[in-house]
Amino acid sequence: MLLTIPDVLDADALRHIRELLADARFQNGTLSAGREAARVKHNEEMVQDTDRYSRLNNILMRALVNHPDYQAAVLPHRVAAPYYARYTPGMTYGEHVDDPVMGPAGQRYRSDVSTTVFISDTSDYEGGELVIRGSFGEQRIKGEAGSAVVYPSSSLHQVAPVTAGARLVAVTWAQSMIREPARRELLYELSRARDGLLARDPDSRETAWVSNSYVNLVRMWAEL
Repeated sequence: MLLTIPDVLDADALRHIRELLADARFQNGTLSAGREAARVKHNEEMVQDTDRYSRLNNILMRALVNHPDYQAAVLPHRVAAPYYARYTPGMTYGEHVDDPVMGPAGQRYRSDVSTTVFISDTSDYEGGELVIRGSFGEQRIKGEAGSAVVYPSSSLHQVAPVTAGARLVAVTWAQSMIREPARRELLYELSRARDGLLARDPDSRETAWVSNSYVNLVRMWAEL
């Protein structure tokens, strides 16, 4: 499932994040890449070992992880701290699949779901589309500032070359309670139906059937 979530970050959060990134230190993005990704990764990433990094995460990750659409679509078990990536003219990230297992020793997690949060306005740069190929075909995404796109980490994806300006994004990964992408998609659609029924007709038998089915499917499929 590929899902775009608008307005994850409001205007105030975006302003604070941009201020924190404006004079942050960045380094070669290949330092965080696996063996295969390092061959095609040409970007910069913010140095993480600073108080600035914690302040950024407090704003961005709190907004993302608490967003109801993110919770419903990802059903997260573990969520990784993000990378803040910058692409300037000529930079790109060639086609790749994210590493299946990430994190340092003792903190490993399976990467089921990838998420990109857009920080730059679309008018701030040219090129730089996130191109994702999967069962839904090829999608080229240039998200509005403050929005997020959620997609399976197993999808082939790339960042098209930036030709002008600067593209700023945050990228994070999650291990879902539900390993299979098709099951996550089914549960997301069922959760939307459940929420609609609970809002319109909370006491009906149909609402109870849908709600119970959702809950018991999560119970049946969840891995903790």
